[in-house]
Amino acid sequence: MAEEKKAARKKIQASDLMNKIMSDYFYNLHEAATSGKQKVAWCTSVGPAELLRAMGFAVHFPENHGAMLGATRMSTEMIPEANAVGYSPDICSYLTADIGAWIKKITPLSKAYPGITSVPKPDVLVFNTNQCRDVQDWFSWYSKELGVPAIGIASPKNVDEVTDSHIDNVTHQIEALIPTLEAISGNKLDMNRLREIVALSRECTELWRKVLETAMAKPAPLTFFDGTIHMGPAVCLRGTREAIDYYKILLAELEQRVKDGVGAVEGESLRIYWEGMPVWGRLRQNSDLFAGLHACVLASTYCSSWIFPSFDANDPIRSMAKAYLELFIVRADTYKEKYIKNMLEKYHIDGIIYHDAKTCPHNSNNRYGMPQRIEAATGIPSLVLSGDLNDLRCVSDEQTKTNIEAFVEQLQERK
Repeated sequence: MAEEKKAARKKIQASDLMNKIMSDYFYNLHEAATSGKQKVAWCTSVGPAELLRAMGFAVHFPENHGAMLGATRMSTEMIPEANAVGYSPDICSYLTADIGAWIKKITPLSKAYPGITSVPKPDVLVFNTNQCRDVQDWFSWYSKELGVPAIGIASPKNVDEVTDSHIDNVTHQIEALIPTLEAISGNKLDMNRLREIVALSRECTELWRKVLETAMAKPAPLTFFDGTIHMGPAVCLRGTREAIDYYKILLAELEQRVKDGVGAVEGESLRIYWEGMPVWGRLRQNSDLFAGLHACVLASTYCSSWIFPSFDANDPIRSMAKAYLELFIVRADTYKEKYIKNMLEKYHIDGIIYHDAKTCPHNSNNRYGMPQRIEAATGIPSLVLSGDLNDLRCVSDEQTKTNIEAFVEQLQERK
């Protein structure tokens, strides 16, 4: 059995600043919702946030709230509430945890941010089904519950090459949202403002890419588990100056770590790629487990999902459509396999973890032979972990530990 020890966790100093930025974001949302001075839009994580910000909306991301429910281990108690009103335990546990929390009138925001007692009530719900159909069903429930409109984009699926016809389709759908959003916000769309927002999103995405790419260094200065926390501004504050300023500070700290040879995992001996969703309620536990085995989980598809190189301020709406279509989860397996192979080479990976998340089939890429095809092509071994992003009833801690220890031992023997 691989040797395990309690490993010291290297804190990223910029974390305190990130916590302050996220606190300001949530308090500003709360103020917008309670004062009535600013309209609130709910948006899926890769929905048209740039358009909403340009039109003056304060933007809330229910998937971020779902992740918070998972990370605080509240979700498992919330999910049955959504099951009781007709939502299957087999569908997205972000959806069921979030709806369950609304039914129970509970939010993890209350403990983290005193004075906030609820997620901000929306004036409009805006989705993009590029992730899955669940987001549309999720927002439709709130539309009926709260009596506010749900509008959105139906994206193509299983796309190999993103073509002009794909981009035309989504561009027209984004444009079709504008009259409704203008009526709700009371503001006409200012194209110059949209260009500014898209330019800010592009700068944010470039900085976030550079942050993640510091992990190409040996030893890697950050882990996948760090990335799941520090992507907060890229998700919730894309299109703002605050996100850009934060990632400049974080990037400088990580580049200094690289210069000084400081790794996130002491004695890094193995480099592992994580494919799929995090297990939000086990971030700390899994981080400590891998670190204790001197294995650094340092890159992932998930954290890279907020890199949008196609944003272009000169053609904001069409470039938004292209950026949202290029999302990994939208793409066909032929594209996904090329992408993962490139990541394995880029980050000098020794092994791959595939997380088979029970309630997230759209982001579990182990079910149709992909691990076997990639291993045959690259020779890099893989392990499939059964679990879930939020529903801890689907997670066996003992089995996870045993499987990871055995996999790490296998990788060490190969080296």
